[in-house]
Amino acid sequence: QVQLVESGGDLVQPGGSLRLSCAVSGDSLDQYAMGWFRQASGKEREAVSCMSRSGTSTRYLDSVKGRFTISRDNAKNTLHLQMNSLKPEDTAVYFCAADRFYYCSGTSEYWGQGTQVTVSS
Repeated sequence: QVQLVESGGDLVQPGGSLRLSCAVSGDSLDQYAMGWFRQASGKEREAVSCMSRSGTSTRYLDSVKGRFTISRDNAKNTLHLQMNSLKPEDTAVYFCAADRFYYCSGTSEYWGQGTQVTVSS
């Protein structure tokens, strides 16, 4: 059974940075297309950034392009999301997701429990 555990969420001031991590257990990270999704209060969940199983393709939500970077460490079986120049509108619960077949899917096979990111002064 694959398990995903996110960490790194916090309260940060506008313009600040955070690095989210998603530790994968139960299988190798490189067998899955991986993604970061977020859900703000009262809003639908949206895909923030995704990486293909090969790691050669990435995708970003338009509003985070140039500010967020997705990466993975196969040796540590961990996915990261570096978030810079954070804005109040980035406030949300961030989820890590994994799927063996589908890239950036909102119905991915496996999901973490989420980590809260709050951007506020």
